[in-house]
Parts: sequence; C-alpha cells; structure tokens
Amino acid sequence: MTLVFLLGLVAAVAWKLYQLAKAPQDKPLRSVTLCLVCAALSYPLAMPGGASGFETVAGHGAAKLAQNVLLLATVYFLMCFYLYSAADERVGRRRARQEGALVVLVAAVIIGAAVTVPHEVFVGSFATTDMTIPQAAVFYLVAGLYLMYALATTARWTRRYARMSAKPHSTGLWAAGTGMSAMAVACAIRAVIVAIRWGGGSVSSALMSAVALLLVVSILLFVFGITYPGVRTRISSCRLWFQHRRAHRRLEPLWTLITEAFPHFVLPTDSLSRRARWRARGVHRRYHRRLVECRDGLVQISPYLSTAGFDDSAEDLAQRLRDAVHAHKGASTESIPVRPLAIPRQRSREADLQELLALSDALRLSS
Repeated sequence: MTLVFLLGLVAAVAWKLYQLAKAPQDKPLRSVTLCLVCAALSYPLAMPGGASGFETVAGHGAAKLAQNVLLLATVYFLMCFYLYSAADERVGRRRARQEGALVVLVAAVIIGAAVTVPHEVFVGSFATTDMTIPQAAVFYLVAGLYLMYALATTARWTRRYARMSAKPHSTGLWAAGTGMSAMAVACAIRAVIVAIRWGGGSVSSALMSAVALLLVVSILLFVFGITYPGVRTRISSCRLWFQHRRAHRRLEPLWTLITEAFPHFVLPTDSLSRRARWRARGVHRRYHRRLVECRDGLVQISPYLSTAGFDDSAEDLAQRLRDAVHAHKGASTESIPVRPLAIPRQRSREADLQELLALSDALRLSS
C-alpha cells in the first residue's frame, strides 16, 4: 500500500511538471506542483528505510528535521494555490508573501530547536521522543501548530470552493476539505499531547494510536478528494475512447464502400507535418474523420439510389447502396442533384451515427 501510494504521488508530480512546462507562468499550477514535489520528497523520509538511508549520509535526526520542513513547505504551497487563484491577484500575492515569511520563521524555529540538542533526541518517533527536553517539545509544538493553522485555513477555503462547484469537482473538494479538517484536528490533539508530556505528564498509548489512525485516515481522505475528479474524468475519457474506437471499426464496411466510389474523400496525410500526422492517427480524429467521410459519401451517392422510400430497413438500403456504387462507376453526376440520405428524424449527431452504424452493420452481414 505504501509503495502504491508513493508511485501514485510520483506519477502526479510527473504529470504536474509536464503541465507546468507547457504553462510556466501559471502561478496556481506552479503552487500545486511545488506542493506535490515537497510531499513526494517528504514521504520517503517518513518510511524506515528512507529515513535510515538519509541519516546515514546526513546524520541522526536529519530525516525528522527534513521531513517536517518539507511538510511545512507542502501546506504553504497548498495555501498559495488558493491565494493565487483568488479574484484579486494583487491581494493574493501580498498574502502569499506574508504566509511565506511566517513559514520561514516557523522553519527557522524548528531548525534551531533541532540543532541545539544531540541528534539522538529525534531518532525515535513522536510517541517515543522525550518531550521534557524543551527543544524537542518546541520542535513538535511549533511545527504542529503551524500545520494546524495552515490545514484549517485551506480546509475552509476548500469548502467554500466546493459550494460553488459542480460534481464531480464538488465531491472531490468536500472530501479533500474534510480530510484537511481532520488533519488539523489531529495536529491540535498532538499539540495538547506535547504540552502535557512537556510538563511531565503521560498520555495513554490508546490515545496516541487513535491520533495516528486519525492522521492516516484523514490523509487518505485528502488524497482521495484531490484525485477523485481527475480519476472520474480519466475514466470518462477512456470510456469515450473505447466508444469511438468501436464505432470506427463498425463503420469500416460503409467507409470502404464509400471510398471505393469516392477515393478523393479520404483526407491525405502525406503533406502534413510529422506532429500533425501523429495527431491525425489518434482514435478520436480517425473516428470523426470516418464519420464525416461516410456522411458526405452517402450524400454524393444519393443520385444513384433507387427511388424507393427512405423508411426501408437498413438491409434494404445496404443492397441499394451497393447497386448505386456500381452504377456510379463511369457515370457523370453533373446534372443529377444530390438528396439527403440516412438523416434521422431526431436530427442529432448521435442519432445520425446510429443510422450509419446500422447501415454499416447491414453491409457487413450481407457481404
């Protein structure tokens, strides 16, 4: 599960870096990208293997310090996304600078606390650290309070955007906002725990486990919220891709017959640039091109169709279409007007497609 989450995070970072390369001046996108980069860098430091490997190079306790600084940067850039997305860009920039000064101050405090004690103090986890050491208590308390503040603020902004959004974005925003609110509550509880342990008190292991579980659940809920709209959109895109691919194949008998009579209807790609040729080979473009070519071909072949009524079955029309193609060869259509063909009563693109697919299926079955 941990590895899957890390791979998903890395994939999200790669996708955002690709988007940022195409729009480097987009400040909200830049903030989201930096947020994900910091999260992706901090996550391995929370894993035992990653922490031990980092501390082998940087010394004991360095992984804990680096992880917390990266977490501070993560929530700061998350706040910047909302600040740069605000309607008043000038106010958003000023607020982002103010928040930046605050996060730098918080980072300086926890770095100062970490470097003034032996490295072994931060080797263990939050539950095992001796909070009676003032620097250790300050380290966890200051970082936790800032995380609580930033997460509560962004959760409030997220819920505000959720009220103004439509599904599936509103669903994702509500889930992300709830996850951030739960994380803020967990940080607040941890701050109280630090204060109690700093004063020499003890906290039950059950409470510590409950807070840890709340953090895990809230993080998963937050990740679900920020990925849900994209996943839904991607699923819809994949479904549309398969529909167009299937329709493109089903139209092949009709398209083959039409292009036999009108080969010049096929769009040439030799003169296109390499990038344009590559895009022209996409499923959606090939589907739409084949649909248009079939539709235009039927209009052009209509003068050669028999005068039977247009309410005949697809099988009857398929046979008359074959006869019309044979009649077209070697003939001239200059004095013969074209007439509409296979236009459904609903006059919609989808209904038109279904008529063409039925005709193409009839051609395939009668071949």
